[in-house]
Parts: sequence; C-alpha cells; structure tokens
Amino acid sequence: MCRLTFYLGEPICMADLVTRPSNSLINQSTHARERPEPLNGDGFGVAWYPEFRTEPTLFKSKTPAWSNANLHELAEVAHSTCILAHIRASTSGKFDVSEANCHPFRSGRFSFMHNGDVRGFSRIRRALLASLSDEAFAVIRGTTDTEHLFALAVDYLAQQSGESSCEMLANALEHTLKRVHELVAEHAAGTHLYLNLVLADGRHAAACRYSTDPNYIDSLYYNVGGKFQCVDGRCMMSPDRGDSRSVLISSEPLDADPSWQAVERNGFLMIDADRNLKQRQVRV
Repeated sequence: MCRLTFYLGEPICMADLVTRPSNSLINQSTHARERPEPLNGDGFGVAWYPEFRTEPTLFKSKTPAWSNANLHELAEVAHSTCILAHIRASTSGKFDVSEANCHPFRSGRFSFMHNGDVRGFSRIRRALLASLSDEAFAVIRGTTDTEHLFALAVDYLAQQSGESSCEMLANALEHTLKRVHELVAEHAAGTHLYLNLVLADGRHAAACRYSTDPNYIDSLYYNVGGKFQCVDGRCMMSPDRGDSRSVLISSEPLDADPSWQAVERNGFLMIDADRNLKQRQVRV
C-alpha cells in the first residue's frame, strides 16, 4: 500500500503539498495515520505540468522520500496548477524496489498513480498483457500492478475521439476496473481488489476509491476551495469566493482543516477544466 496527493487548481508551490503541511507526504512517509503500516519508504515520485508544455514532468527515486535532499530542493521551486505526488510502500514479496516501479506513471499528456493492490495480479498478468495493443504494451517499463492498470486505461483513451474531459478519464478508469474484474473472475477468483486510482491530463482529472473487500478499503479524502497554500507555517484551503477554485485529493488530510471529506466507498471524483467537482458511484 502507498500514500498519494493530487492537486488541480490555482498555481501552487510543490512544497505546499509535499513538505510543509503538518501531515505532508514527507510526514506520511514515516508516520502514515490511516494504514496498518506507518512507513512508506520504498521510493517516491512527483509529476507536474509546467505552464510551457502539455506533458507532465516526472521526478522519481527509489530512495525514501524523507531522506531525499533533491526532492526537498525541487519542491521549493517547482510550481504548477496540476501536481501528482506519491510515496511507495512495495507490496511485500511482489514488486521490486526500483525507480521504474515508482509512481506516478505517464503516457503522452496522461499521468496516473495508485494506492492499493490487485491481490491476484501474478495470476492475471499474462492474460492482461496479451489483451493490450502494441502501444499500450510499450507503456509498461516496470513490474507493478499499477503500471499494467495504466496500460489498460491508455488503451481505452487511444480509442476515444474528441477533446479530453473528466468524464472521459472516469470512463477510462471504469473500463480498467471492469477489465480487471473480468480477469480476476477468470484467473484469480476469490482475490480482492484495492484500487484508489488517480488519472489526469493536466486540465481534467478523475479519481476513484474502490475495494471489493467488505472489511477493508483504503482511505481517500478531498478538499475544495479557492487555493491551498502554506503561509507562516500554517497550511489551509482558502474559501471558494468564486474568483478561483482548487481541488485536493489525498490519502490522508494534509492538515487539521475540518473541510476535508472522505470519498464515498466505490465512488468517483471528477474535476473539470473549471475545477468543478462532480461525484458518482463506480458502475462495475
């Protein structure tokens, strides 16, 4: 299991997500509050969309986030309207600790990250790979279930026409969930899916909080307002007064602000280009 944070809104300094809040991802890398194991030390990654390009920029490392000086330096100077940040806890005995296996992942303008686990992944992997197009197959560089899920979404998106939208991204995630359900039913019946997913294109985003286990689901929260920022050691989401709007999605609240809300079980969040937040249930 892992921890993640996503932001889409007014331009923000990466440090306001990664290092400065009281429960920043750096803090969650050693003291995660809402997962059984508090350590997330098997690498990290950040993806952000610079204003001068449509594709995301990536910085990843297999070192723990808490000890990587380059991450701290980068976070102080990188600004963006769309940021994905992830700290990794490798599923024991399944996936190597390597830079190739660190999230987020990207393909063209799309970026993707995951908190959770496909328990029957080793039994569905061959069939999943066989079902991919050559283009989606080439997306996969590592061995994680996450990157294979992303390839399924990329295959779906390649078949769509017209402009990207948050609905299209949500449909890509829903297609991915349905395909994994089919593969698990055929090759790994009885195993569970734990899939908190985030898919973005720099202007729109979709996320889901999903589990087939009636006894456990990974935490996921959202916060909507004017802009999230840290001033004089205090981090908070400013009120939405109509002139700006920002949305935060995170495995755990980054601060004590009471406006954080839990995403519904098996629910979708969709953020459009005007940063309006829409919600619906996953239809699988």
